[in-house]
Amino acid sequence: MAYPGSDWWEPVRETPRHVLVERWFAPGGGGWLAVDGPADEEVWAEAAYANRTLVTRVGATHADRAAPEQVVTGHPTSSSTEPGLVVTMLRHGRLTPGLRLLDLATGSGYSGALACHRLGDDRLVTTLDVDPYLTRAAAERLDRIGRHPVVVTADGTGELPGTFDRIVSMVSVPRIPATWLSALAPRGRLVTTVTGTGLIITADKTEDGGARGRVEWDRAAFMATRTGTTYPSPLNELFVSTARTTARRACRHSPCSTSCRRGRCGRC
Repeated sequence: MAYPGSDWWEPVRETPRHVLVERWFAPGGGGWLAVDGPADEEVWAEAAYANRTLVTRVGATHADRAAPEQVVTGHPTSSSTEPGLVVTMLRHGRLTPGLRLLDLATGSGYSGALACHRLGDDRLVTTLDVDPYLTRAAAERLDRIGRHPVVVTADGTGELPGTFDRIVSMVSVPRIPATWLSALAPRGRLVTTVTGTGLIITADKTEDGGARGRVEWDRAAFMATRTGTTYPSPLNELFVSTARTTARRACRHSPCSTSCRRGRCGRC
């Protein structure tokens, strides 16, 4: 992750991750159960300073807002990514003091906090997320640890709020949005992952406004971009649901038709 003497040793050592992740979800009860860090400081410290991802949001429910013993079902929609992977992505961004960074997918605010430390000026870091609760909570917790990046609530695949020397995305995209290239300064650099592949892509802006890059040897998997409060239901689930509904309707109106396999449904 980081070692003494490296560019990222001080940012990692001096960033109190536990303040940024007070509650998170763990599997349990047939779904997810919220873990309250302050209720057990030993568990809290162990989770926060392990190199592991902590799921902070499932479906539309954030762990901060989950009731005790409430079982939440659905797909994870936000997390505090494992520190080692956050550092890997930022390293690929080749951050040096004085550069303007867009940190895409604020999450808990951890990546933004590390970047603020590395760049030496919080105003050079803009961190963006689509979820207004995430950005509000992250801004409040970043303030507690003395970090004040520009925090923006917006769709990361749409128009971006400024021009940046570096764009590092902690969320995956099916393809690099054209708006990222528009927001990238001349000789700028972007880092992202491609949805469903585990591939880290780095690219440097070219004089014609495009970008040229490579697939890195490292691998990473992030949640995909979303525009709503949660991800849409998978198409196969919709197909199964629709097929069952159609079969029931055909059975009611056409007893013993091929739709109900000649009465085997027990309704005819």
